[in-house]
Amino acid sequence: MAARETRKVTISVIADLAGVSVPTVSRVINGRSDVAPQTRQRVEELLTRHGYRRRSPSMRASSGLVDLVFNDLDSPWAVEIIRGVEDVAHAAGVGTVVSAIHRQNTSAEQWLDGMRRRGTEGVIFVTSMVEPPLQAELRRLDVPVVIVDADGLPAQEAPTIGAANWAGGLRATEYLIGLGHRRIGFIAGPSQLMCSRARMDGYRAALEAAGITFDEELICPGDFYHEAGFVGGGRLLALADPPTAIFASSDQMALGVYEAVRQRGLRIPDDISVVGFDDLPEVRWCSPPLTTVRQPLTEMGMLAARTVLRLAKGEKVESPRVELATELVVRDSAASVAQGNYR
Repeated sequence: MAARETRKVTISVIADLAGVSVPTVSRVINGRSDVAPQTRQRVEELLTRHGYRRRSPSMRASSGLVDLVFNDLDSPWAVEIIRGVEDVAHAAGVGTVVSAIHRQNTSAEQWLDGMRRRGTEGVIFVTSMVEPPLQAELRRLDVPVVIVDADGLPAQEAPTIGAANWAGGLRATEYLIGLGHRRIGFIAGPSQLMCSRARMDGYRAALEAAGITFDEELICPGDFYHEAGFVGGGRLLALADPPTAIFASSDQMALGVYEAVRQRGLRIPDDISVVGFDDLPEVRWCSPPLTTVRQPLTEMGMLAARTVLRLAKGEKVESPRVELATELVVRDSAASVAQGNYR
């Protein structure tokens, strides 16, 4: 009977008894150094107590999975990040588990339960507020974490991957100013996101550098989705003195502005110029093709995947915060004041 019990012991059983992840037990078995001493001792004791037979190096276990967690999966930019993560994970022979936690505690708990059961090499959170209890549990499980486009400064010691949002906001606004625009509307993203605040700060910095007074009347709240662009664009166009250009801080909101302009019988860029932010694949096919700030979403996903896989191997990362460059992609949705039918 004792011999049969020994044969039944698996890494998953040891992980459950120790209260750690499957990859953590695997790291202990493989003699890796990236495990806390107390955790290592607890796992080693359980391995010995249950008579776990260590396999040869060629048979060592790994979950072979990376978790990629979004707040929601209803945005095209999520697809671009998934593409980047999957490219790197596939090349490394690692699978990708994509989840959405919908900013709800119950969803986060369900995801965490699933992650414990399947084990994971590491977790990539995308614009997700990682609540303290979740942070604590991931630390206890020794699961490496990387955050893409953090909501705020992450409390846990996790590397973050982002884009140069301030520089992108500055460049987009400078471009419109260079075309002669002085009343430039701005549709913001969610105020709690660092990327949103940085894009608005870049917009304001460009106005200030050009000697243009910041006007609260020209600022509309938004959430990065189409409807907010449609509503904000309509509000700006209805002003007694409307802007001659609108900078929407996401491509989806810029496309919402397109519809607001169309419904009023106006034309882009003849009657109003529009600039977006993201450079999603579809914006090159809208009419007219959208001038926008390219955010390197696929590259951000790739770098996040490389980073979390390095951490899973016990390697160090050079910098806790990496920002990839943004660039203005000029197409046909903005024109000079002299060329347009502007008031």
